Amino acid sequence: MTTTIANRGLPAAEDIVGPTPGQQMRRRIFGHYGLLFGGTILGIMFLMAILAPLIAPHDPYLQELLGRMQQPVWMSGSWDHILGTDHLGRDFLTRLMYGAQISLLIGFAAALISGVIGTALGVAAGYFGGRVDMVVTFLITVRLSMPVVLVALAVVALIGGSLTVVISVLGLLLWDRFAVVMRSATMQIRQMDYVAAAKAVGCSTPRILLTEILPNIVNSLIVVVTLEMAHAILLEAALSFLGMGVQPPMPSWGLMVSEGKEQIYFEAWMITIPGIALFLLVLAINLVGDGIRDVTAPEHRN
Repeated sequence: MTTTIANRGLPAAEDIVGPTPGQQMRRRIFGHYGLLFGGTILGIMFLMAILAPLIAPHDPYLQELLGRMQQPVWMSGSWDHILGTDHLGRDFLTRLMYGAQISLLIGFAAALISGVIGTALGVAAGYFGGRVDMVVTFLITVRLSMPVVLVALAVVALIGGSLTVVISVLGLLLWDRFAVVMRSATMQIRQMDYVAAAKAVGCSTPRILLTEILPNIVNSLIVVVTLEMAHAILLEAALSFLGMGVQPPMPSWGLMVSEGKEQIYFEAWMITIPGIALFLLVLAINLVGDGIRDVTAPEHRN
């Protein structure tokens, strides 16, 4: 006599319900420690930048020459200036908070500009091929032959350093990685059956690019966006350190390092604090990018 599943008191196969896509996504997110760690740091940086006008203890431009070069509180400093003051008596914590605004703004804006340019060129080259691919490849080669830092220094020296100029220069110089990666990814995607099916049913080229190509290269795009955003933040810090980026008295982490370099042997905290802030921000951006790529990878989709 055969015993059925129902007779044994076990649920039937059709009654077994697995986790929903939302539950699976939450499980992957909370199981990815790199994403959680990077997201926490990046969230703190965002809140610090957004809420700086409300929570900053002092005016970032207020100079108090009688209180200059005060040490942080853990080095016998005052609680009125937790991270001390700079060479002009400006509160270091306040300028660090406002400096986060500059770094995040430049990173996002430069990545957006370069991402639009590079993605458009890369997708066009990968999808159409032929002469379009030749022209885009030539443009990429020309761009790769120009050192980013030297070109940025030359342009900023000619035009003058400002926030707008730095964003524009970096945005117009960092599109090559987008173009290379998007070109390669598009060349792989265009050979897939669903692209051929879309062509067979008469879908237009813009619709194929927007509905079939772009959604399937978004993971690669996320990684490049995070890399270039971090790259732009570091380049801005380097330009500001050399005096060719954001100009004083505007708070910038690279400028804060530059202003403290003369005291490196006596007050090392003046370059250590903004240096650590830069390190944590760049690390968080890369961890978040890698985490988003992992949890949204095609093999995890149902």
